[in-house]
Amino acid sequence: MPDLWLPGAERHPLSDTAPTDTKYAPRVIWHITWDKNGTAAKPADLVPFDQLVRYFTGGGSGAAPHLLWDPFTGRTAQFYPANSRSKSVVDAAGGTRTNRTGKVCLQVETLFFPYCRVGGRAYATVRDTPAKGLDKILTWARSWGVPDVWPMGTPTWNANRSEHTWETKGGHYGHGQVPENQHTDPGPMPKWPTGASPAPKPGPPPFPGRSAFGPGKSNASILLLGQQLVRRGFGKHYRVGPTRDWGEADRLNVRDFQLAQKWSGSDADGFPGPQTWARLFG
Repeated sequence: MPDLWLPGAERHPLSDTAPTDTKYAPRVIWHITWDKNGTAAKPADLVPFDQLVRYFTGGGSGAAPHLLWDPFTGRTAQFYPANSRSKSVVDAAGGTRTNRTGKVCLQVETLFFPYCRVGGRAYATVRDTPAKGLDKILTWARSWGVPDVWPMGTPTWNANRSEHTWETKGGHYGHGQVPENQHTDPGPMPKWPTGASPAPKPGPPPFPGRSAFGPGKSNASILLLGQQLVRRGFGKHYRVGPTRDWGEADRLNVRDFQLAQKWSGSDADGFPGPQTWARLFG
């Protein structure tokens, strides 16, 4: 089972846990704390992390997320385990259980507001921050099956909500994309991969040795050799296709491939050696 608590996060468990609606796909909801309003002309200092921890474990516990994340330091605090709902979105009676939708419905409050000032510099969006610690949060979310996609598109400052998409697609959502809610946060987020990584290209099969080939030999390596020769366009001497049994057609096709490599003499005798094998399967 994946970790219920983000490895390395400070733990401030709230006792009022409740299950999620596990019939839905897993997801993450991203927020910003939006404690102040700054502007380009008048930025404001970022609110201290510990002040928000006190808020979510005190008077603000009714709106507590799973995680509070500081993108400037990478510091994180967690208030609910992954398999519990948290409370940072509006969840109207009788509608979609927005706080509970998913095998997990992880909510992350990013310590941020537009034009917050940190170290003398103002930051307009979360995308502009160093995003320290984001990789750990994403790895944790993936361990719970959350795909690296934004089903309603990457967040902007405009609300974009579809209850059908919310109920049928797992992935990452902005607060402004959750049904029943009126917020428009988190705004532009840091970029990360939005799809499965391509599978690494497999390496060539190991060379079975020269003794696997030649008159009287019969094995799977001969069949594999013949099939690859055909794929590479060097199968004209086969009448019925490659088999497990070595034949003159195999030797002639191998020789054609060797000659195409500009080899001659004993290097193009039709019997595969390590270099022939490596190039054929490379």
